[in-house]
Amino acid sequence: MSYPEQVYGGDSGEVSAKFRPAGTPPNVGEAGKDAIHYLASTNTTRGEFGLYRVEMSARAGGPKTHFHKRISESFFILDGNVRLFDGAQWIDGQKGDFLHVPQGGLHAFRNDSDAPAGMLLLFTPGAPREEYFEKLSELADATDEERAAFLDKHDSYFVE
Repeated sequence: MSYPEQVYGGDSGEVSAKFRPAGTPPNVGEAGKDAIHYLASTNTTRGEFGLYRVEMSARAGGPKTHFHKRISESFFILDGNVRLFDGAQWIDGQKGDFLHVPQGGLHAFRNDSDAPAGMLLLFTPGAPREEYFEKLSELADATDEERAAFLDKHDSYFVE
């Protein structure tokens, strides 16, 4: 395996880093409850990856078992306990635990505990997950056809 193709063609570098202070409000939801912070969106990373911090309130639940055809998803537990499904079994994830799910891998997660939890989600390659996070709550009023089209557009295939 070798390094990927060259992206930057200059000889002296450039000022292009993006800093996001810890106190930045979440992009979706309410801080300290159920919230998503866009740390590095696919636009920021030019499609290389998407990195998001997820805050889950106590007993927040989570998505049912699903898979992605075009993106991988990785989970890193920052604090609390998050139940992770690796396609075969549920694992009680805790601070410092990591789970990588390649394309096609069944997975799910949820917070069943009586305490809040936090984790990082990494999607590779980058995909426009922001629209998924922002419009997911609208599916409650969607028709079956609208729901199926939304999930297909966002590479999310639920099996339960």
